[in-house]
Amino acid sequence: MEINLSEIQIIPIKPRNGLLAFVSFVLNNSFYIGDVAIYSRLNQEGYRLVYPIKVLPNGVKINCFHPINRQAAQAIEEQVIKAFLELAEKATMRKGAYQDGKEP
Repeated sequence: MEINLSEIQIIPIKPRNGLLAFVSFVLNNSFYIGDVAIYSRLNQEGYRLVYPIKVLPNGVKINCFHPINRQAAQAIEEQVIKAFLELAEKATMRKGAYQDGKEP
């Protein structure tokens, strides 16, 4: 099964405890996925996705949704991280242009 993501929207946040951004996307032109967190890996090499959970009043945690096999998880992670890095590159270029006194 091929995993195709479209309409990838990344919302960067002020980094906190490894959390860098939230992402939403459409999976295979059929299913909207939102509120997925992008974290830096614990060893600071690369990134990982964290899918939302619901915490019940009694403390039980329920997964809202997540990939059920490693191939799907890896395909989604690769596409999301690629979009995240492209956004980071654009932001870096913009920041450099403003520091040089030029508008992007």
